[in-house]
Amino acid sequence: MRFDIITIFPKIFDSYLKESLIARAQKNKIIQIKIWNLRDFCKDKRKTVDDKPFGGGPGMVLKVEPIYRAVNFIKNKNKNKKQRVILFSPRGKELNLKVLKRLLRYDQLILICGRYEGVDERVAKYIADEEISIGNYILSGGELPALVLIEALSRLIPGFLGKYESLEYARGSWPVYTRPAVFSPKKNVKWKVPNVLLSGNHKKIEEWRKKYLKKYE
Repeated sequence: MRFDIITIFPKIFDSYLKESLIARAQKNKIIQIKIWNLRDFCKDKRKTVDDKPFGGGPGMVLKVEPIYRAVNFIKNKNKNKKQRVILFSPRGKELNLKVLKRLLRYDQLILICGRYEGVDERVAKYIADEEISIGNYILSGGELPALVLIEALSRLIPGFLGKYESLEYARGSWPVYTRPAVFSPKKNVKWKVPNVLLSGNHKKIEEWRKKYLKKYE
């Protein structure tokens, strides 16, 4: 799976993409991630990526032209891949497991990160294949949603998690505990691990876990 991120703040991604499982997956060529600076697709000397909104209003809006050029350039470099263009927007469909599994069908996702007061509506109407939101709240840009989508989707790709099975693999997570079995933060207070997890009865443990997973099905 290849991810191409279009942003005006490419350095935002530096540290996160170079650590932990994401870094290992890139090294092992399980995923590819390329960051594109939107300013590189501006034709004017000032590299102008935004302008005032028609009709008035606060803030600035990302222009359609550089985004169009960026998406076309990326698409043409990988014509043999099954591609999907995603714009992050509070109005988009909420990211969930069903959406992630659908996106697994593609070889390449082109992720457009908005900023300021938003993106020219023609990007959503004519360039993006869909709009996605990671929650019912507003962020300053699409960079964090891009990271969320990349990690959540990558975890579903075989090999990303290594040779072990993650407790949070697909449908959610059951409660997990580790030593000590009893923790006393202060006198006469004991926080205990459920007895079933200490029983050694794997059938009962599995049944105990399944009741937490049902709500994610």
